Amino acid sequence: MSDSSFLGTGWSYPPVFDNANFELQLSSGVANINQSIDLLLKTPVGSRTLMPDYGCNLSSYVFRRIDASLQEEIIQSVSLTLLNGEPRIDVERVDLSIQDGGAVVNVAITYVVRQTNARHNHVFPFSQLEGTNLEIAG
Repeated sequence: MSDSSFLGTGWSYPPVFDNANFELQLSSGVANINQSIDLLLKTPVGSRTLMPDYGCNLSSYVFRRIDASLQEEIIQSVSLTLLNGEPRIDVERVDLSIQDGGAVVNVAITYVVRQTNARHNHVFPFSQLEGTNLEIAG
């Protein structure tokens, strides 16, 4: 089995079409794994009818006070989600970095690709800035 067949090739996320020949762009290898991780962490559990256990409930942490307990909850949630949802990797570490006074939490995932034993890092920006940068028009 070659590395590419194990790591997989699939649609890029989000789907992108090549302007020259109008073909769907594909991703493969580690890029495909990183896109899969992003999709897995962005999808709320229960939102896919045919895969009700797919996803992560990071949205349940959005308006909570960021303390040590919440940080550990996020780390455990991400770790468990990746353990169950991404079979191509072994997660070594999940770390959090908090920015902008708690408005942005970056989740840094260190993982090893099972087939190749190659170590990679991926940062997932878990942000609360969606409606907090509103300005009053005068």
